[in-house]
Amino acid sequence: MTTIRLGLSELRRLAAGRLPRLAILAMALIPTLYAGLYLFANHDPYGNLDEVPAAVVVQDEGTTTTDPETGETLARHLGRDVADQLEDDGGFGWVETSQADAEAGVRSGRYDAALVIGPTFSADLASAGDLEPRQASLTLITNDANNYLARTIADQIVGQVRDSIAEQVGTEAADTFLRGFASIRTNLADAVDGADRLRDGATTLQDGIGTADDGAHDLADGAARAADGAATLQEKAGSLSDAAGSLDDGATRLAGGLGALRGSTADLPAQTRDLADGAAQVADGDAQVAAAGDQAAEAAQQVLPALDDARTDVGDALDEQLADLVAQGALTQEQADAVSAGVQDQVGAALDARRGDVQDAVDQVTAASAQLDELATGARQVADGADALADATPRLADGISSAADGADRLADGTGQLVDATPALVDGVGRLADGTSQVSDGATDLADGTSRLAGGAGDLVDGATDLDHGLADGLGQVPDVDDRTREDTAATIGNPVSVHDQALASAGTYGGGLAPFFLSLATWIGAYVLFLLVKPLSTRALAAGRSGLATALGGWLTPAAIGVVQVAAMFGVTTLALDIQPAHGVGTVLFLVLVSATFVAVLQALNVWLGAAGQFLGLVLMLVQLVTAGGTFPWQTIPQPLQSLHRFLPMSYAVEGLRQLLYGGSTSTVARDVAVLGVVLAVALGLTALAARRQRVWSVTRLQPELVL
Repeated sequence: MTTIRLGLSELRRLAAGRLPRLAILAMALIPTLYAGLYLFANHDPYGNLDEVPAAVVVQDEGTTTTDPETGETLARHLGRDVADQLEDDGGFGWVETSQADAEAGVRSGRYDAALVIGPTFSADLASAGDLEPRQASLTLITNDANNYLARTIADQIVGQVRDSIAEQVGTEAADTFLRGFASIRTNLADAVDGADRLRDGATTLQDGIGTADDGAHDLADGAARAADGAATLQEKAGSLSDAAGSLDDGATRLAGGLGALRGSTADLPAQTRDLADGAAQVADGDAQVAAAGDQAAEAAQQVLPALDDARTDVGDALDEQLADLVAQGALTQEQADAVSAGVQDQVGAALDARRGDVQDAVDQVTAASAQLDELATGARQVADGADALADATPRLADGISSAADGADRLADGTGQLVDATPALVDGVGRLADGTSQVSDGATDLADGTSRLAGGAGDLVDGATDLDHGLADGLGQVPDVDDRTREDTAATIGNPVSVHDQALASAGTYGGGLAPFFLSLATWIGAYVLFLLVKPLSTRALAAGRSGLATALGGWLTPAAIGVVQVAAMFGVTTLALDIQPAHGVGTVLFLVLVSATFVAVLQALNVWLGAAGQFLGLVLMLVQLVTAGGTFPWQTIPQPLQSLHRFLPMSYAVEGLRQLLYGGSTSTVARDVAVLGVVLAVALGLTALAARRQRVWSVTRLQPELVL
């Protein structure tokens, strides 16, 4: 009760009179005025940046770019876009003007900053698309003589503009790049389809060429056999021509002899034997000629079947191979029929071109052979008749007449035979030449188809490699839709997205400074109290009260006024400035603890050091002003001051208020409360110790050297 009575006694002393009451009221409101004005002035300075004058100069001449989809030429004025963006929502109150006016305005203070957009700004930004990259530049003109923070804020604004432009240009470049990928993939997909068809066609071609190669070799073999037969026929035709000449000579002599015989038969008996001998020779020659004619006719008859067999073999082989292709699905029946008809027509045309001549030659040889047979028969009859004539002279006249007639016919027949044999020899020669050419052509065809078959194999291998290579390349090219392409381009243009995750938020700039200014205002409020309030009651000291009671009695009155200071300051902060704490009751109680602690510290300084202690309280305020970490993080201050940060009470006051105002860690608040409680107890203990010592009066106390 002694402590309370001492506090009430000091309070009655202070409130005795109108001016003292006004002084108490003024001291109660000083922290509110200090904190309120500071927080009001700094409540939301960034929200009023549009009142700060700044100049923007647009010298950009613009440029042209090509639309990647349509190929249309587009005019770009990125410098104008930047100026419009700044004027619409660029932080400062941007005004577009000339460079001379901007520089003069910044120099005179009419503008706090100026941004100059150069004439090649758009062209430089678009230069990367032409593979001639140049950095676009912005010129920021500032003057620290106007305002240092204005330059810092202007740097941030221009940095945001630069980032926005970089994001836009990067996104457009990435979009163009990805569109190129899409075109490459589309074309590559078409190439893969074409390679598939090429490979299938090459495989079908290889199979068809293999079949044609087999048929070509069969044709070459048949043509070679036909050429051999034609050569043999040519040799026989030559022998037939020689035999026909000999026969013609004999028949001519026979006709002459019989003519002479018909004219005169006087010497018939003597000549019959000669006639019989000559007739026998003629019959033998005719037999030889007839045999040669039969051989020639037989050889001629073999030529045409050989040609027909070769033609049939080629057609059958070709039809068989085409049937296989039709069965495999490589060709349709109509295509196979067209190919068969085309090849057989070409081969048939080549053979038919010579068949007529061969047929004429064969017919002539056959006819000549028949005539030779008749001639041989007639010659034999002549021989028999001559022999019979030799035996039967009486019938000689009739026989001579018949022989003369037969000799005439023989002469005519041999003459025809002689006339026909050159044509036969010529036709057989042409046949031999034609079949030889056919054989050579068929051999060349077989060689060509063999080489073509090898080339077809290489084509199949190449087409397969091409197909696989294109397919692998297609798999490596990304397939993106329009939405994915746009999202990818946006990500490349702006690869990092910063998401604010505030575990505790101050809300406004003023809210961020509130813990520091409230703590500082509380110290100032405690400091000014001891300009009026006595730290210790003189009556209590003179009455011999205990040191602790006297200390608590001197502390109680300013602590009570400190509660009023806290209440007024908290009311203005929350109601007038709209800074709403996350823990309202906790904030008030913590501020009461801070005020009580600061009062105890200043009381101890005043009790122990007097006027020097009061001055030291002002020095401590200044030191805590820079060490409490109220504005910048305390880790940024010089090392010697960092050590003081850990030992001065305002550091813990600022820290605790931040946790309570923004909804931070309660464990941190508990630690701060503990530290401030310890400081409060230590300060009161030191004051109690000083009060005990001051119960003894000294000359220095009665006559202090310095009084404030």
